[in-house]
Amino acid sequence: MEYKDYYDALKVKKDASQEEIQKAYRKLARKFHPDVNKNPDAERKFKEIGEAYEVLKDPEKRQKYDQFGAAWKHAQQTGGSAPPGWQGFDFSGAGGFGGAGGAGGTGGQRGGFDFQDLGGGGEGFSSFFEMLFGRAGVGGGGAGGRRSPFSGIQMDFGPQPGADAEATIALTLEEAMRGGTHQFSYADPVTGERKSVSVKIPAGVRSGQRIRLAGRGLGGSDGGARGDLYLRIEVAPDPRFRVEGSNLYTPLAVAPWEAALGGEAQVETPEGSVRVKVPAGSSSGRKIRLRGRGLPQQGAGQRERGDLIAEIKVMVPDKLSERERQLFEQLRDASTFQPRRE
Repeated sequence: MEYKDYYDALKVKKDASQEEIQKAYRKLARKFHPDVNKNPDAERKFKEIGEAYEVLKDPEKRQKYDQFGAAWKHAQQTGGSAPPGWQGFDFSGAGGFGGAGGAGGTGGQRGGFDFQDLGGGGEGFSSFFEMLFGRAGVGGGGAGGRRSPFSGIQMDFGPQPGADAEATIALTLEEAMRGGTHQFSYADPVTGERKSVSVKIPAGVRSGQRIRLAGRGLGGSDGGARGDLYLRIEVAPDPRFRVEGSNLYTPLAVAPWEAALGGEAQVETPEGSVRVKVPAGSSSGRKIRLRGRGLPQQGAGQRERGDLIAEIKVMVPDKLSERERQLFEQLRDASTFQPRRE
């Protein structure tokens, strides 16, 4: 089996955090994506980092990879684990299982482990592989089997499914609210060919949620099925609104006389503008709630939506005309209002 150093593929240390791994993957994926990098080697690199990320982003897969190296996937599928006393054997060294002494040798050593601890012969070493991988991993010369660098060991893991891949689909806030069917174009993770697919977007989808496209990921080995392609949703920021859960917040600018006397003002919503009443005596920060004008609530019925909340912000002119100044001075002299109470 060929050993692939997934940490080296993503240019991270073995003790890298999940956040560091994700950041490294996104950086490299952008760099080597076939749509932006026309280097003949870019497609291969893109597949390699996708395969590495699929393993290292999953704590369980990463733990198996760190423990079993090239055989991590089979160990995960069979529930295999190193038998007692074998934890010192390092499966993740360069070359996977290669580079050690043969099964029938007497002095091969690797990662601080002496093969003579198995009894010094091929039978003891074969028993170890049987414990680790089951009988399917040990044998003579079955058809389709892949021979280990260790003499006499025949391993046939059978078809292996391909890794999952991930792409990003960007939506406006209005598109995320409405949902519906969208045409999405992406580069096939295996061939790099540009493809188009219709994707059903649920109403009220949020950034970070994913949509699964079965069988569109990386190719499997030995005839194994392809993995899945996950579309990660990213809702573009809208300068008009702030999203908090299912509610939308938007600023509502009012003049000093509107705030003092009350009146009507126009409020922007994702579905167009509406008129609202501004209560008399409104200070900055006061909220006007428009029920059912927010995002569709997750897991709720289609008619259940959050609210849109307009936050009043009292504005004053940058420059005053002479008449405006006189009126404000008259108001100052006549008013008994004390904004700063002692």
